[in-house]
Amino acid sequence: MFELRRITAGYGATTVLRDVSLAVPDGSVVALIGANGAGKTTLLRVASGLLQPTSGTLAIDGEPVGDTTPHGLVGHGICLVPEGRGVFRSLTVRENLTLQARRGSGDEAIDRAVEAFPRLGERLNQAAGTMSGGEQQMLALARAYIQSPRVVLLDEVSMGLAPRVVDEIFTFLAGLAAAGSSLLLVEQYVTRALDVADYVYMLNKGQLAFAGEPAELAGKDVFAAYVGAAVGSH
Repeated sequence: MFELRRITAGYGATTVLRDVSLAVPDGSVVALIGANGAGKTTLLRVASGLLQPTSGTLAIDGEPVGDTTPHGLVGHGICLVPEGRGVFRSLTVRENLTLQARRGSGDEAIDRAVEAFPRLGERLNQAAGTMSGGEQQMLALARAYIQSPRVVLLDEVSMGLAPRVVDEIFTFLAGLAAAGSSLLLVEQYVTRALDVADYVYMLNKGQLAFAGEPAELAGKDVFAAYVGAAVGSH
């Protein structure tokens, strides 16, 4: 299990998260929802080591993590797929995949990526930056697949993509979870996220407003107040 315990964090003098605790059990999908500005991306930045908290700890299997840098957390199997694609635009698809593979397993990584997203097989020698937004997102997501991480942190991976591509990505995420990775999912399509989630946490102005199973949210005023607009528009 991957845990964030009583996390307070922010930027400079601005506190964004206040005493937030969250758990991602092994083999589960956890949705993190809330209005824009609620602190969702900040929490993922803490979880991936890109932002050090003011207070609080990260823990794996009940033990605090000593090295909470990005490199240290990658060593524990924590993988972030950031908002905005996260690919090396000047490199080819093949080079992107080879870079992300474990040493000596480049060919196997490419095979796995193409199995997950066949379209990438048609683009192996193409510069990543010249592909469509959907194809770039497939390449970014393939990294999570080829590394077989323990926990995948996903920040708005469907942002700006066509509905057909969004369907492909959610099919991929279901497969990723079935293969054994845990997912912590921040997603603009709230209802889609709740459909695949085992657990859900809701942030409001940097604090937890709800934690439980998706079915428990049905009819709750807090849900309508904080994410109703997002649900209605997607």
